[in-house]
Amino acid sequence: MKQKTEFKGHIQVYTGDGKGKTTAALGLAFRAAGYKNKVYIGQFLKGQEYGELLSAKKLQPYITIEQFGRKGFIHVTKDPDEEDIKRAKRGLKKCREAMLSRKYRIIIMDEINVAVDLNLLTEEEVLKFLDKKPEDVEIVLTGRFAPPSFLKKADLVTEMKAKKHYYKKGVRAREGIEK
Repeated sequence: MKQKTEFKGHIQVYTGDGKGKTTAALGLAFRAAGYKNKVYIGQFLKGQEYGELLSAKKLQPYITIEQFGRKGFIHVTKDPDEEDIKRAKRGLKKCREAMLSRKYRIIIMDEINVAVDLNLLTEEEVLKFLDKKPEDVEIVLTGRFAPPSFLKKADLVTEMKAKKHYYKKGVRAREGIEK
């Protein structure tokens, strides 16, 4: 994709304990695709089929999603398995390649904040990545637990705050709504 030089890319962070961080990032991707801008989405904790994968296939070549987590890799501890660390590092490398390829206007790093919180990646690795951001590429970091250094580096920070959630009443993730 030929990048327009007048576009100034920023760093956005979507964080907090409320629902909607990935959904907001996907909405941005959907909007960008409408203007024929290409978006790369790297999902750091997901390794199974979600509705966004099915939708992205319909929006190719404008939206590309790659998953770096293991199938079922959602519930993890802060003492991760070496395989999960390797997958996250490989994911960061793939996001860097996508960012520097000049093919994409937007790079979304879904659940990167949680990957850092769970010790799959370090803050320093992600900050180093952000330091390499080309002027005309937008970067979006999603996930709970965004470290203060990411908030400081960002140009836009949105915090989703949970006020009420049906999950607490036992409602499980539903196809087409939460997954």
